[in-house]
Amino acid sequence: MTVHTGRPLGAPPPIPRAVLAYGLAGVLPFLACPLTGVLWSDARRPAAVVLAAYGVLILSFLGGARWGLEGAKGAPSPKVVGLAMLPTLVGLALLTLTGVAPRMQLLGLAAALAAVWAWDVRGTGLPGWYGRLRSILTLGAVAGLCAGAAVLHG
Repeated sequence: MTVHTGRPLGAPPPIPRAVLAYGLAGVLPFLACPLTGVLWSDARRPAAVVLAAYGVLILSFLGGARWGLEGAKGAPSPKVVGLAMLPTLVGLALLTLTGVAPRMQLLGLAAALAAVWAWDVRGTGLPGWYGRLRSILTLGAVAGLCAGAAVLHG
């Protein structure tokens, strides 16, 4: 017996509304920091610091999400569990490297988020909506980080 879900046969499952809403809200700081620097030039340096710190937090969160999804499996892959720890380490390295220009930190974080996105959209065993959600959110985050690199370098 087949249960009708209300969506066309073969259509991907929808992104849960709460997950989408909170995810989109999480993109706002990526966009607000560059806007702050455009509106108030004196706030450029603090906004760059906040943007970099937030980018590292989100990068670490994404690694933790993959770690948790993998750990919930009956037989988690040691490779996936290990790889899921890399975003945190990469983010920490980008945030704490001395002598690195804020612009390069922000661009490095954008590249790291894009790399995690590439891993997530090819991932197996993830919810059917996860790749679409990650595509939307990564686009916003990377756009904010690149905008920040362009305007917050002062």
